[in-house]
Amino acid sequence: MGGADPVGAALPDALPPDALPSDALPSDALPSDAVATSALARCIAIPAERFAAEYWSARPLLTPAAESGADYSDLLDVAAIDELLSRRGLRTPFLRIAKQGKVIPAREFTRSGGVGAGVTDQVADDKVLGLVADGATLVLQALHRTWPPLVRFGSTLSTELGHPVQINCYLTPPQNQGFAPHYDTHDVFVLQIAGHKRWVVHQPVLTDPLPGQDWEQRRAAVTTRAAEPPLLDLMLQPGDALYLPRGFIHSATAQGETSIHLTVGVHPVTRHSLLKHLLAEAATDPKLRASLPLGGDLAAEARLADQLRETVHAFAAFAEEGRLPQVAGRLADELAGSTRPEPIEPMAQLAALAALTPSASFRLRAGLRARLERRPDAVLVKAIDTSLSLPLSAEAALKLVLSGEPVSAAALPGLDAEAALTLVRTLLTAAILVPERGA
Repeated sequence: MGGADPVGAALPDALPPDALPSDALPSDALPSDAVATSALARCIAIPAERFAAEYWSARPLLTPAAESGADYSDLLDVAAIDELLSRRGLRTPFLRIAKQGKVIPAREFTRSGGVGAGVTDQVADDKVLGLVADGATLVLQALHRTWPPLVRFGSTLSTELGHPVQINCYLTPPQNQGFAPHYDTHDVFVLQIAGHKRWVVHQPVLTDPLPGQDWEQRRAAVTTRAAEPPLLDLMLQPGDALYLPRGFIHSATAQGETSIHLTVGVHPVTRHSLLKHLLAEAATDPKLRASLPLGGDLAAEARLADQLRETVHAFAAFAEEGRLPQVAGRLADELAGSTRPEPIEPMAQLAALAALTPSASFRLRAGLRARLERRPDAVLVKAIDTSLSLPLSAEAALKLVLSGEPVSAAALPGLDAEAALTLVRTLLTAAILVPERGA
């Protein structure tokens, strides 16, 4: 994210509220203390219900630090960036570097890891220094996988929103941009950590673009739209947050000091996603596997119209035949594979196994998206790429486990003491259960 064209005139540190469209500014009071502890409440200063009804996937929302009191330095700061670049052994693609709209080849900022590290693309901190000094923008990618505070934040936010989340950090030297005006195929929350950055936002050229409909396919239309008067022209300062739905064209320029911001990308599950999963299930229907008739031009519109009408009718009939469990299962597998649950501590899990007692307290691993499937002779627990087959007698106990409530072997229903301990051991080993904190 970022811009490509230099900004000629210096801008004030913050634009006055009347420089923005009135519907881009929140007016509600801060949410309650209960809501304020959530990850989403760190990105917005209005109730989650209003955000969902008025802004989600519809229009931008600016949340000034003056209204929210936000400070994102606990999530990432300059010292953390230095540590990631110099002491964490980062490799591509966890770092990208761009300058004036062009991505710099990885070979220009990586080298061999040296003795004992048989890799050729480890980030070279000295090369990074030279590029940043020359005005390049750093993009630390997938921090929801690598930096502990953002692992926790990303996992919590994904659980609250119900959609997968990714987190990148953008570090831009003064008076520079990393990327040309463009749009994303996912929603974003921009969280300004340090410095000031000017954001220019334009209306979409394509509403709600899907992952395969990226901006480069519409480069000319994007360039034309970016030359028009903007929807928003604003300055983000530390603690400010900006929500942009997918499709909104944007560019950003650092001002008189180095700018650091987090881009929290939300990859929405769409109606197109549901159709995709339903279509995959349609392969089980003989009517929808049938060949088109022989002879003639199959693509002729006059002939194709009847076939298309019959196919749509057959597909609608198929969709109404109780396909919800199958589609739900496919969607659950997609979500499980695209989100990261709470990190586990393997040594702590082993210690919990060694010290297991009937009264020891455990809980479901947060963000796991585990689910049950009942079979005639067993019950399956599915989570990410794990599938456990367990006796039907464990079904009631497993429902309690997956409810998210803290549990102990002694409290599991429908099982004798030894069977309950065996079930807890199995779930701990599979990282479905984790020790309850403070237990």
